[in-house]
Amino acid sequence: MTIQLSLCEARRIVLAAQGFTKRRAEQGTSAHLHRALDRLGVFQIDSVNVLARAHYLPAFSRIGRYDLGELEQSAWGEKRSRRMFEYWAHEASLLPLDLHPLFRWRMARAERGEIGYSALRRFATAHRQKAQSVLARITAEGPLAASDFEGGAGKGGWWAWSETKHALEWLFWSGQITTATRRAGFKRLYDLPERVLPQRVLALPTPDAATAQRELVARSAMALGVATAADLRDYFRLKPDEADHAIAAQADAGVLVPVRVDGWSQKAWMHRAAPAPRKITGAALLAPFDPLIWERNRTERLFGFRYRIEIYLPQPKRTYGYYVLPFLMDEALVARVDLKADRTAGVLVAQRISLEPDAPGETMARLMAELDRMAEWLKLDRVRVAESR
Repeated sequence: MTIQLSLCEARRIVLAAQGFTKRRAEQGTSAHLHRALDRLGVFQIDSVNVLARAHYLPAFSRIGRYDLGELEQSAWGEKRSRRMFEYWAHEASLLPLDLHPLFRWRMARAERGEIGYSALRRFATAHRQKAQSVLARITAEGPLAASDFEGGAGKGGWWAWSETKHALEWLFWSGQITTATRRAGFKRLYDLPERVLPQRVLALPTPDAATAQRELVARSAMALGVATAADLRDYFRLKPDEADHAIAAQADAGVLVPVRVDGWSQKAWMHRAAPAPRKITGAALLAPFDPLIWERNRTERLFGFRYRIEIYLPQPKRTYGYYVLPFLMDEALVARVDLKADRTAGVLVAQRISLEPDAPGETMARLMAELDRMAEWLKLDRVRVAESR
């Protein structure tokens, strides 16, 4: 039986699934942080640091102020402290440790050269010996960065990677190495999984690919609340042949409930345990790579909000600014803020604030309160608004 939802009902279910129903603590704890990660299943990593790196921001949006060191220790600290691991999930991502077995099928396919772009796949075949020599050096010497290999760092940028850097990324993609820690400048140091991840995680049984894909679809549905098949596939970057059988199986099992959302042309699914609140209140600034908005078509379907990341555009072609965060207020996206942390001056700079045409009258007051909260979290002394419109 298909459930009919209004767009407002669907939006509330989505916001609840994404963790926007909880009152934020005065100071978020390690437990708050890990509950946020468990709920979302993924913090997307991005190195842009004009404000704060993207993987720090989704937790702040949901739990408020927390110690950045808690995330860093959980992601890149000592082995006994690890609560997260890095892997290609949505994009480069931090994931809770219990998801490690669910990605081993992807690691195995990468090891066989069945997936990945051509420059990586060749290390499974013609250039395997080169990759094995890189792995042997890490095995012998311990954590190494690409720059620790002669000519390994390349000249910068994705397409300028050196052969060694490609070999390292294939070893990482195939699960033979993982991230030990990060150096200054956010450079990844690679090491063997058994020297980085707790043994209890590596000892978890490895499900077959179909079972893992079913579980990933279920985790996607829990995080998304209401989602089309394309949304469910996108969350962990599953291809149609990897996800469609899993969606059908979870529907047959009653885990996914079919729904129709007013105004959506596509059939959608709702997790059977998704909460359906009657009202959502609160405010949050959302990183460009926040799971609530990272899929742009879904953001338009849910909020009527057309959002594009403009950091990749030359300045004259930008509409709203360089690093623009949408502002969520209650159940709507009502503004966009181009933010920059001027750490030398101790100022959080709102380079431009752009209100949506239907933004309520209290939007600026609530937005400024949120900017003050963010400045305090980032240990900046004050907020400065350069332009608003």
